Amino acid sequence: MSLERVFRYRSLDELATSMAGRLASRLAQLQASQDVVHLALTGGATVQPVYAAFGNLAQATSLDPARLELWWSSERYVPTTDLQRNSTRALTQLARTLPIVSSRVHPMPSSTGTSDPDEAAFVYAEELGDVTFDICLLGIGTDGHVASIYPDHQSLRMQSDTTLSAIGVTDAPVEPPERVTLTLNAINRSSEVWLLAAGSDKADAIGRALRHDQGTPAGLVHGAEATYWFLDRDAAAQLPYYRCRF
Repeated sequence: MSLERVFRYRSLDELATSMAGRLASRLAQLQASQDVVHLALTGGATVQPVYAAFGNLAQATSLDPARLELWWSSERYVPTTDLQRNSTRALTQLARTLPIVSSRVHPMPSSTGTSDPDEAAFVYAEELGDVTFDICLLGIGTDGHVASIYPDHQSLRMQSDTTLSAIGVTDAPVEPPERVTLTLNAINRSSEVWLLAAGSDKADAIGRALRHDQGTPAGLVHGAEATYWFLDRDAAAQLPYYRCRF
């Protein structure tokens, strides 16, 4: 059983600063013992302030951006020029303060160069090969989805039948309906998985996920060595809370 730990914060701002600082320090620590570190990034509104803080805080550590391989856990299957692509939004934040090396950036294929989400997923799985992420970041939706794996949906049902690292999604319950996502196979072989969520609308999903409800995708992910949950007070509202008196 891998380590599982929950970190709670009073606000999204506090969460973003703490998580970004921990991430920069952990990546620098990993680089001290290995040449290259593989980091899978996530999309969504909650993670944007984390990326903004990370870009600033990383400069105070020994982190070498040139030795970071950047991947993505999911992506909207839209044209390369679409500014809502997860990779575009993340790189826009990070490149403001960090010298990102383009040859080490691995965005998921777009609709510009592939015929459909399945082809894009196949191309990405080929590029990923047998890579194991040192850290995989994941946001959590109000329904408990992670990456583009949704509850009560084919994207979840097919997880038990596939050995692929990535799959195409054609009927996602959110816009846009076409997406590319890593599978649980790829996510759960990560050394560490870091999940984040903020807001009271996530509380029910977080409660189910931390009870490891089999119908909640966020409850099915874990790191091979450690799983960390970064939650604001509202998202953690349904979790037990113990006050220590000293």
